[in-house]
Amino acid sequence: PQVRARTPQGRPAPHSRQPPTRPTVGPGRSKAGPPKDHIIWSLCCFLYSNPLCLGLAALIFSIKSRDRKVVGDLEGARHYGATARCLNIAATIIVCLTVIIAIVVVAVTASQMSYVCMQTNCCHQTISWMQGCV
Repeated sequence: PQVRARTPQGRPAPHSRQPPTRPTVGPGRSKAGPPKDHIIWSLCCFLYSNPLCLGLAALIFSIKSRDRKVVGDLEGARHYGATARCLNIAATIIVCLTVIIAIVVVAVTASQMSYVCMQTNCCHQTISWMQGCV
């Protein structure tokens, strides 16, 4: 309960406002705003990568989270939002690792092909053949 300042006559003071207090959840924690549904991240994971259908699953949980938020079930929205976040993290990690591995494989393959080409002298024959055509 907020205690309002009073004038000497016992009426509430006209300009005395106290800052609004936030409800606390647990010891010393303030309640955050509305739960996040991570819909944009889920859409990006679904449209651009979607490894092992994790992007689709994240998108479904994000939509469920948004629906729960609209209905007013904030706890359900937090639960679905947290699940969507975990799926998005997993999808992002899998895609990043796949891209890194692909880059390493291409670099190693190109290096090996260059080495084999130099050892068999095929590059020099190709260059001399192209010079003869000009």
